[in-house]
Amino acid sequence: MSTAHPFLKACCMMDLRISLKWWINFLLYALLCGVSLGEVRYVFPEEMKRGSVIGNVALDLGLQVSDLQARRARVVAEGSSQLCELDTTSGNLLISQRIDREELCAQANTCILQFQLLLEDPLQAFSLVLDIVDINDNSPVFATGDVKLDLVESTVPGRRFPLESAHDPDLGTNSIREYKLSHNDHFALEMSTQINGNTYPELVLKKQLDREAKAEHLLEINGIDGGNPVRSGTAFIRIRVLDANDNVPLFSQRVYKASVPENSAIGTLITTLNATDLDEGVYGEITYSFSYLSDKMGGIIEVSPLTGEVRVAGVIDYEEAHSHELGVQAKDGGGQASHCKLVIDVIDLNDNDPVIEIKSVSANVAEDAKPGTMVALINSYDMDTGSSGHVTCSISDNVPFKLVSEVKNYFMLVTDEMLDREFQAEYNITVTATDSGSPSLSSVKVITIVVIDVNDNPPIFTHSQYNANILENQPVGTLVLKVKAEDSDNGANAKIFYHISKDTNSEVSSFLTINPDTGELFTSRLFDYEQSAHFQMKVTARDGGDPPFSTTCTVNVFIQDQNDNVPVILYPVQTSGFIAEDVVPIEAPRGYLVTKVVAVDADSGHNAWLSYRIIKATRSNLFMADLHTGEIRTLRAFMEDDEPKHTLVVLVTDNGRESLSATATVSITLGDGLPVLSELYEFADESQEKDNLTLYLIIALSTVSFLFILLISSVFYFNLCRRGYVYRSTTSSLPVFPTTYCTSTLTDFSRCGTLLREDRYDPFMTTGSWRGDFRFGSNTDTDTLKKRSAAYQKSTLRRLSTERPSLKVRAGPTHPCYVIK
Repeated sequence: MSTAHPFLKACCMMDLRISLKWWINFLLYALLCGVSLGEVRYVFPEEMKRGSVIGNVALDLGLQVSDLQARRARVVAEGSSQLCELDTTSGNLLISQRIDREELCAQANTCILQFQLLLEDPLQAFSLVLDIVDINDNSPVFATGDVKLDLVESTVPGRRFPLESAHDPDLGTNSIREYKLSHNDHFALEMSTQINGNTYPELVLKKQLDREAKAEHLLEINGIDGGNPVRSGTAFIRIRVLDANDNVPLFSQRVYKASVPENSAIGTLITTLNATDLDEGVYGEITYSFSYLSDKMGGIIEVSPLTGEVRVAGVIDYEEAHSHELGVQAKDGGGQASHCKLVIDVIDLNDNDPVIEIKSVSANVAEDAKPGTMVALINSYDMDTGSSGHVTCSISDNVPFKLVSEVKNYFMLVTDEMLDREFQAEYNITVTATDSGSPSLSSVKVITIVVIDVNDNPPIFTHSQYNANILENQPVGTLVLKVKAEDSDNGANAKIFYHISKDTNSEVSSFLTINPDTGELFTSRLFDYEQSAHFQMKVTARDGGDPPFSTTCTVNVFIQDQNDNVPVILYPVQTSGFIAEDVVPIEAPRGYLVTKVVAVDADSGHNAWLSYRIIKATRSNLFMADLHTGEIRTLRAFMEDDEPKHTLVVLVTDNGRESLSATATVSITLGDGLPVLSELYEFADESQEKDNLTLYLIIALSTVSFLFILLISSVFYFNLCRRGYVYRSTTSSLPVFPTTYCTSTLTDFSRCGTLLREDRYDPFMTTGSWRGDFRFGSNTDTDTLKKRSAAYQKSTLRRLSTERPSLKVRAGPTHPCYVIK
């Protein structure tokens, strides 16, 4: 026996030794397997110790070891068993659980496990294929450790008795290679082959039995495998020598084959075994039983001892085992037995829903993620086979995502277009897995993807321009207005900070202060309307993104006037100790302008309207002050007893809500011999002026109303005339008087207006006209008429001169018409 390699001692359980030749072959086979299309295949023996190294995936896939931990690399398997794990510090793939090939793959010729290596940021998937090699870790086992046979002493030598084969879960050379029988004088062991190629031992009688010489024989049979080291299993055969049971039960078939759909109801008939025995009585009664049932088959299939009917006794699942090979024994009442094989094929049905497993998911994806960014890795598979095991995945429509599959049964959920969190901040994506069975089955799983905000929207003011009014003299810190901007982004990207723009004049920017969080503008100084009535500044709103976005609005501040200025007297000049005197002629009549008080107010609007009133006078009934102009006039003529010098105190008041006032002292001296100026004579009777103004307004309103009514009437009349006009082809039917025949019933319009040229039109109206007929004729149209009536005109004039000598007749100087006076 060769010495085992030290590495194999660490990999195999129970101190198994593997030949150096086998290990060299194993290493050569492993080296031939490499990376192909993102797939790495590792070949290693079963039963390696936990923590053993399968291979270095970082090296084999060309990855940096430092990236494994940074990108949260991990190994995931289909299903729930996680047999290996990744050491991110070294890149080694390690055994994490006991790997028993017989438990994982049963009697399959190859045992392949599929794993996926996942890396995130960005999400990548690599296929890892683990090919588990069988080692000789199981000893052959006989289902019955004590086999009992009853043989009659008359049994002919050469008679063969089938024995139950030993069971070895290992495969190939590690399975059963030979059987050995303990030394004896009557029996030998020979191998026989079934139709399906399986071999089984048969006990052959070599020498005639003699019950009287020896009534019972105890034999030992050993099943030996071909592994290294060799393993074996032992069973005892107890042979009892009986009298006169000459026939052995015989099955009608050496191998029975049957099929049953999975999930068949309990009691479903699978097949019926048939064995016959030519003996009669007790020796001809046959009972059926299974020679060997595995733990998995126990309670699933049963055989009737009397009828040989094989029925379903439990749940048959194709996914657990595709077929079952059972040993069946028919035994007569004398202990004679024969054996056959029962092969039951399980028919697969589409009874498994597709499985959807989310192996990796990035619950949050940035809205600026490029199309094709992986957000989730989905593993979908079906335990059924054939078309029933073929799975297709789909997602809900109208979402900016799609499924991409590059590895069998693995689907990557990737972005299909650019995302916009402001349009939709969260997606609930329904993943549907459907198999191709008939009828098809499907499974559904919902993946929630949250779109992370990116600063891609600038703040927007609710108004591009703000106008604010503030009274002058307001204290520092007075709220002027509040600007507001909105940002459709989220979180810190939507946090807005306000400040006065640098584009604003440095002096103006000091007028107001702004709260950077609320956008409220406050005064930072006192405003004086008389110095500045308006100023403009720009306010910038900046968000908290990186890099930040900003926008600007315009703020117009209008300062409103307050009544904070007292009227100032300009004339007469008011100085301490001196007051200018105004001289008025003593002959000045009533209403004579003596002087005028001139005052100004620095305020504006109503606050600057001034009114004048005499509050103190030497004689109260001698002078008056105009309320609005400040003109001082006489109320009457001066008398002899009037003082030669008068002093007036005039109160000048503005029109503010809380009015302010000033007083002016006026000194008036009566002067004898001064001329009276007519232009200064005017009696300002306020009531008369008001009455005249009212009269003027009434006259103007009446005139406008009359003109309006006249316009409407004219329009109506001309419309009526157009509708009632009757066309006449000739003028002979109407009485037309020549222009020279002008009686008192005719009116001449030849000199009316400014049309005195020869090309003007001449209107005529007759007393016999109906509906006010008018005839209009130009000189060109009346030439014929004039020629025809020339004689008639001369005769008529002569007649008129004869009949009415007092009548004066003269011809018009510019028109051939005679006017009768």
